[in-house]
Parts: sequence; structure tokens; C-alpha cells
Amino acid sequence: MPESALTPPVAPEDALQTRLEFSDNRLLAGVCGQFDRNLAQIETSLAVQIARRGNQLAIAGEDEARSRAGQILEALYEKAGQGRQVEAADIDALLRFGTSGEGTGARDGDQFELFRPGPTELRTRKKTIEPRTRTQKAYVENLLSQELVFGLGPAGTGKTYIAVAVAVTMFLGGQVDRIILSRPAVEAGERLGFLPGDMKEKVDPFMQPLYDALHDFLPAKQLGRLMEEKRIEIAPLAFMRGRTLSRAFVILDEAQNATAMQMKMFLTRLGEGSRMAITGDPSQVDLPRGVVSGLVEAARILDGVKGIGFTRFSAEDVVRHPMVARIIRAYDADSARDG
Repeated sequence: MPESALTPPVAPEDALQTRLEFSDNRLLAGVCGQFDRNLAQIETSLAVQIARRGNQLAIAGEDEARSRAGQILEALYEKAGQGRQVEAADIDALLRFGTSGEGTGARDGDQFELFRPGPTELRTRKKTIEPRTRTQKAYVENLLSQELVFGLGPAGTGKTYIAVAVAVTMFLGGQVDRIILSRPAVEAGERLGFLPGDMKEKVDPFMQPLYDALHDFLPAKQLGRLMEEKRIEIAPLAFMRGRTLSRAFVILDEAQNATAMQMKMFLTRLGEGSRMAITGDPSQVDLPRGVVSGLVEAARILDGVKGIGFTRFSAEDVVRHPMVARIIRAYDADSARDG
């Protein structure tokens, strides 16, 4: 494993600088990114200046900011040393979780934890998926070890994306024979009856996020063949009635829009050798006024039942644009004031 050494300042003019020396220039290039864009991202976020001279990086700025920048660069270098690509999302994860002690992030001294290979690393045909936060890591562990898992929380936390990645990983590993993805076909402004086409064409827009996730993990030709063979199915929740789903990884997305009756029906489809993931945001129910969300009811009734895992995400776990997390916090604060 390539190593780097933290070199303390040795001259008066370096009093506000931290120098990092790296042994492998090739790996350092991956850390810096094309045209040093990764360094620019860290500079902008932490209000530091980073200068590269050969195999050294000199960090100038306030003490705390220099320390955080150094720890982030060390963590990125370790990841590059494992033969894995450094991405902008890695930097964002470390900036928000790696050393600040906020939310679900690592504490000082274990900033490398997010990027250490382990059982939560998911390998699919097209990419390797890694948890970006501790909650995501706990979610993957739940999905791999429990037969039924609820992923609850706001948009952008990776609930569905990670569940699909685990499903594909287990399918490719032969642990399940099928993947079945479902969503309630709840209208949001447009009625299904007014949309053109046959039933499949009408419900496909509701299922598009599931198609998008699958295309991220499987080559188009392989995905098309598996769907033709019904080894991967995407169907509205109403189509699940009467089925027993054995040796399948079953995902119900947007479950907050399932009624209590639909949720009970879906949960009882679980067959021998199957896994089930239920994802949704209890704060975003689109059901008619007065209709109880099946997700909210199931979370209340099943919490604490043996063999059922719950992972609860918050705005701190949002891994989309950082603005999404700020929007969610603002809405949560407004709801708290109204309450």
C-alpha cells in the first residue's frame, strides 16, 4: 500500500502551511483530478489554497481547515492506492462526513473508514457501489443480512439506488434467481386513464427511476435479455396480488404511497429464499386525504419484530447536490414550526 507522510513546517515562511508528501506521483495525479479539479473542490469548500510541487502538496489556510484538507487528501490517496477511482462524490462525502463529526460521518482518526473495501462494497457488471455515509453502510449491511428491510427517509439518500445495487449483486452472485421491482402507480397531477398507450406504456413513467438504476448496473443487452426472460421484472404494486415470490430480491419503492391493505398484501408475498426491501419517505405521502399510508402503519407495527431491519435516513445522508440537503432541512424546520 503506497504511503504518504505528513511533514511539519520547517521554515518561518511556512508557518501557515501544511505539507504532504506522497510516494507515488501516478496515484497523486488521480487524487488531484483532471486539471486539479479535485483540489479546487477542496479549496473552495474549506477556504484553503493547495499548491502542487512534484510529489508534494502545500496547504495554506487556517489551522482547522488545513487539518481537514490534509485528512481528506490522505483518505483519497489511500483509496487511489487500492486501485479505485477518486470521484467528486468521494470528496463531498469526506467534506460533509469525514472529519467534522456531523451527522453520520466518521470522527477524527477514522476518516479512511468510508473508503476501506469490505462486505458493503457492491460489485455490479458496470460499476462498484460504495456507501457514502455511515447510515448507507448500515443500510447495505441490513440488506445483506436481513430478509426484510425498511429504508425510510428523504429523497437523495440512496434508499432505492442502493437496494437495487444489492439486488443486482446478489442476483449476479446466484443468491437469488430473480429481481422484482415494484411501485404504487399513484397519480401526481395526471390520471393514468388520460395518458396515451396500453397499460405498460401508461405505467412505465412511474417505473422510470427503477429502469434508470438497473441501467447503471447492467449492460443494456444483458438487461434487455433478463427482462424478456422475466428474471428481472418491473411492475406496479397492483400486479403483485396473488403471487408468491420465491428466491427473489423484491423491492417496493415509494412505499409511502401504498395503502395499508396494499402494504399487507405485498409483505405477505415473501417466499422461500427471498429478500425484500421497502423504501419510502413517510413525509411525502401522495395518497388522498384521510387514507393511511401503508408504510407509516407498517413501520409502527413491525418495528422490533425479529428478522426485520429498519434504516432511517436524514438530511445528513443526502448524497445528491448539497443544495438538496439544505432544502430538506429548511422544509423540516418549517414543519417543526407549524407543528
